[in-house]
Amino acid sequence: MKLSLGCIADDYTGASDLANTLTRQGLRTVQTIGVPPDDLTLPEVDAVVVSLKSRSIEAGLAVDRSRAAEKWLRGRGAGHVLFKICSTFDSTDAGNIGPVMDALRADCGEKIVLVTPAFPETGRTVYQGNLFVGAVPLNESPLKDHPLNPMHDSNLVRVLARQSRGKVGLVDLATLARGVDAVRGRLADLAGGGVGAAVIDAVFDRDLETIGRVALDHRLSVGASGIGLGLARALVAAGKVTSGSAGAVSGAAVGGPAACLAGSCSQATLQQVANAEKSMAVLRLDPERIVAGPDEARRALAWANAHLGDSPILIASSSTPDQVAALQSRHGRDAAGHAIEQAMAEIAEGLVRSGVRRLVVAGGETSGAVVDRLRIPGFLVGEEIAAGVPVLRAVGTATGEMLLALKSGNFGGPDFFSDALRLIR
Repeated sequence: MKLSLGCIADDYTGASDLANTLTRQGLRTVQTIGVPPDDLTLPEVDAVVVSLKSRSIEAGLAVDRSRAAEKWLRGRGAGHVLFKICSTFDSTDAGNIGPVMDALRADCGEKIVLVTPAFPETGRTVYQGNLFVGAVPLNESPLKDHPLNPMHDSNLVRVLARQSRGKVGLVDLATLARGVDAVRGRLADLAGGGVGAAVIDAVFDRDLETIGRVALDHRLSVGASGIGLGLARALVAAGKVTSGSAGAVSGAAVGGPAACLAGSCSQATLQQVANAEKSMAVLRLDPERIVAGPDEARRALAWANAHLGDSPILIASSSTPDQVAALQSRHGRDAAGHAIEQAMAEIAEGLVRSGVRRLVVAGGETSGAVVDRLRIPGFLVGEEIAAGVPVLRAVGTATGEMLLALKSGNFGGPDFFSDALRLIR
């Protein structure tokens, strides 16, 4: 297997988003969970997205895992590697975007790296280095209240400079609008001045195509799924990939009981959980009891076993920002988050033991904990449920056929859970 594109994603839902984007552009794509073992059989593909759970862990550990993933991808022929981050640049001043970027840049010998989380299709744009979520700057959006990585500065040049050992520059929209050669010239000037990373503006999809063409000149780029779209289109345009029927996941329907888990505390997920109550049985967990011990997870599984059948169920640990802040003040941010993630993972494991083979998970950290507990080594990427959220068919599992959807907290429409269950059959 010789890859045209290798990708390292810092969380599982972001990896699904990227894999979905590449598949839509015609690239045959597999998403793996962690660095694949040598004996994992993968089909012939154009791109592999290695999913890591490294966004909010200690920076040194995130660097080590990302370097191992890059080594595996380069060993399969990947000439370009994308370090995939969140489109809202989830990262504290301690990292992990900057430290991982620095390490990967050093390993591949690049002088300068293009960076952009822009993805206009999902309302993420960058102008003059400032990240906008819809019509508002990042620091005025709901992401300012993110429970793990609250974002209080929309200027990505400043944000990344606080994390990186090197200088950070800007390729502005005016330069981008002049085309590929203008961007290449600006990068050369920045690199000549000792700049190691350049945040690049992007407001329209066509901007991503220009960025993708320039990024392929280099061995590394950093960004969200938007830059993946640009890279995929550039590979097709250059004839390095034949855009074909990367399409839907094949295989027989899985059937049987279906369940949804919601761990995200985003406004979007809170609304989706409220809407789900109109069409399925919903259990809302008590986060305080989750932190106190295993009894709340056991209660959830007992409830699930009483309700599993022809109709799907949903179990939610999601809370409002005020409730999350209060919980963190009592128990500490990391301890509270870890307890909830592991409780949701335990519930997922119990659901699978009870025969669930169709599972929808909302929340990046929750999805990571669930997939790790279920020991799923990888997925074939299928039909799109919502922007950035595909149907995933597990490969290499001990439990046999299984379909999943892993959703970043802010993704999907108001009826996401019902929409997902209609496609995960």
